[in-house]
Amino acid sequence: MKARNVALLLTAALVVYFVLLAGRALALFQAGGTVPVLLGIGVLLLPLLGVWVVVSTWRSGLRIQHLGRRLDEEGGLPDISDLPRRASGRVERQAADVWFDARQAEVEADPEDWRNWYRLAFAYDIAGDRRRARETMRKAVTLEAKES
Repeated sequence: MKARNVALLLTAALVVYFVLLAGRALALFQAGGTVPVLLGIGVLLLPLLGVWVVVSTWRSGLRIQHLGRRLDEEGGLPDISDLPRRASGRVERQAADVWFDARQAEVEADPEDWRNWYRLAFAYDIAGDRRRARETMRKAVTLEAKES
């Protein structure tokens, strides 16, 4: 199953969950009294927070997908098919580090090009540093938005 289909399925499940939570919050409001109303407010905040997380995640994913398509059209998508891999399929650490150093040098040479930041985010990802990969991809998205 494609990642997008899984994301859609999980989003649909979350929507159902949020609706059920909102229903519980309304039932607490109808019960009246200070404690049930305060609990209802707390329960209602959970689906609102969840909707915000889901929407921001989807927006981010769509922006990154846009960058990937654009880079693919330009022929600039990173190709790591020739890098040696472990039995698990992950790129070997030393090869990932060498590939990362090359991407970092590209960013240092032209820090205003979103394409370099996209490839650096990809390098962080294959090196296993997901947090920095997300931060770097956000930088690529920001730079591309300024360019457009």
